[in-house]
Amino acid sequence: MNEFTLHDLQCFDAVVRAGGFQAAAAALHRSHPAVFAAVARLERQLGLALLDRSGYRVRMTAAGKTFHGKAQALLSEFAGLRTYAAQLAMGEESELHVVIGDLCPRERILARLSSFFSTCPATRLHLHVEAVAGPQERLLDGDADLIVHRIDKADPRIEWVGLGEVELVPVIAPSLLPKNLPKAVKPEHLRELTQCVMRDTARHTPARDYFVVPGAAQCTVSDQSMKREIILHGLGWGHLPRHMIEDDLRKNRLRSLANRHMPGAREKIVAARRADRPHGPVAERLWRYLSDCGLDMKSKRSPSAHAQRASTAA
Repeated sequence: MNEFTLHDLQCFDAVVRAGGFQAAAAALHRSHPAVFAAVARLERQLGLALLDRSGYRVRMTAAGKTFHGKAQALLSEFAGLRTYAAQLAMGEESELHVVIGDLCPRERILARLSSFFSTCPATRLHLHVEAVAGPQERLLDGDADLIVHRIDKADPRIEWVGLGEVELVPVIAPSLLPKNLPKAVKPEHLRELTQCVMRDTARHTPARDYFVVPGAAQCTVSDQSMKREIILHGLGWGHLPRHMIEDDLRKNRLRSLANRHMPGAREKIVAARRADRPHGPVAERLWRYLSDCGLDMKSKRSPSAHAQRASTAA
C-alpha cells in the first residue's frame, strides 16, 4: 500500500458528507474531475473500494464506512491544527466585540472585563448590551467575538462555558396586588394587569415569548433596570432576575408571585463564541480567563493577577 495524502482523504470525506462528487467539489471549491481523481487515487493506494458507484447516488461500501469512521480523528486533529496556526498568524487583536445579555449580573461581568482588559491596553473593547435573542443573533451574524448570555446549546456553530445561573422570579408591587388574588396565582389571574416584558433586540431571529400572558396589556422595556423601576412603581408586573431584587423582596417593596403555577425559571449564563472559526490570542486568553473565573466572585485570587497569569501563559 502506498502512502495516501491528506488531500485525498479530505475529498473522500467531502463526498461522503455531501452525498456526491459534484456537491463535494462545490464544497471544496475544486473541480468535479479533481475530486473524482482524488478518491480514485485513495482507493488505489489503499487497495480498497470505498465507494459503490453502481447506483444513481454513490454510497459507501462496508469497508468505506469503517475506514471513514477511523479517519474522523485524523481529520479533526488537522482541523484543530489549522485553526491553531491561523490563531498564531493573527497576532494581538486591535479590538474585540463583546455582547452582554440582559440577564447577566452586570456588575460582576463588568468587573471581570475591566480587570482583564487592563492587562491588554493595545486591544480596544467594544462593549454592547442586547436583550432576549439579540446576543446570540449578533454572535451568529459575526458582529460579536464573544457573548455572555443564555444560548441555544444545541447549535453546533457555538461553543460555550458555563459561568453561573440566574433565577427569574415573577414579582409585583404590593400596591398593584388585587385584593381577591388567590395565593396560588395562575397566569390567567393576572390578565387584567399590565405585564412588563423585555423588548427583543434581535433583528431577524424568529420571535419567542417568555412568560407572556395571552391577552394581557403589555409594557415593553429595553433593559432589566427600567423593568424593575416600572414594577416597583406599580405600573406592571413581570419576571426579574433575583440578584436585582433581593433587597426589594426583603424590604417588601416587591412580592414574589412564584408558585407551582408560576414557577419562574432558572437560566444558565454562559460565555459563548463561534466554534467554527479561529480566535486571536487576546480572545483566547479572555476565553480561558472567564472559564476559570466564572461569575460567582468566590476566587481568592485577584482578577487582574489572574488575567496577567493567563496572558503570560499564552
